[in-house]
Amino acid sequence: MHAVGSAVTHVAPGDTVILHPLATCGFCRACRAGDDMHCTNSFFPGLNADGGMATYLKTGARAVVKIDPKLQPADVAALADAGLTAYHAVRKAVPSLYPGTSCVVIGAGGLGHIGIQVLAALSATTVIVVDRSPEALEFAKTIGAAHGVVADGTQVDKVKELTDGAGVEVVLDFVGEMGAEKDAWQMTREAGSHYVIGYGGVVEVPTIEIISTERNVIGNIVGTYNDLAELMALAAQGKVTLHTKPYPLEAVNDAMTDLDEGRLPGTRAILIPS
Repeated sequence: MHAVGSAVTHVAPGDTVILHPLATCGFCRACRAGDDMHCTNSFFPGLNADGGMATYLKTGARAVVKIDPKLQPADVAALADAGLTAYHAVRKAVPSLYPGTSCVVIGAGGLGHIGIQVLAALSATTVIVVDRSPEALEFAKTIGAAHGVVADGTQVDKVKELTDGAGVEVVLDFVGEMGAEKDAWQMTREAGSHYVIGYGGVVEVPTIEIISTERNVIGNIVGTYNDLAELMALAAQGKVTLHTKPYPLEAVNDAMTDLDEGRLPGTRAILIPS
């Protein structure tokens, strides 16, 4: 038996499992509707409850997702949080991304590179990626992006040029600060949607623009249990691959330093217990 994440639970011998990160009750209206990330009796270890980096963590059977035996725990561990968040946003946007549409992904980093792959797997939209790094944009083209736009101050105009001046149906903003939240709104077309995934900035939109163009600003948090099960299926099919750098548990400070100093572009740091 392997456990992915912070907890161990009882499963059949030899099974590999991943845990949904939010502990939910299963009885409230949100849980019964399948929107368990809005559970009224939930707790998130490491955020609003202690235990995010504990050796053991109390959980429940309803949090367990059995995964394909060919998936290695270290290869999919970060999909239970970062990947799940990206998948949830894309899954919500898919009905608007029919063939002939365009979608902008702002940020091709740890979350964005997963979102690009999920878009390629679930939709026929044309994916335009905006990022400061030319190297990240070249990488994005290998995993599903059709166009890469350097965020050099001209990114809004370049997106408009790629869409005949109209803008795109959906913008997935994985940055959410440093001006990206303002660019995202400007890149949407009439009746388009700005999905806010990254955070730190402030979205300020005149109400008349929302009304007159019927555009939407849509918030996103971690996905549901079913989202995680679907994401694991895509991972087993090889349609979503998480780019990771493993560190031994005792090198946690090295991992945090590398992350803080930007040495992990498009990559998730994974701690491997001894």
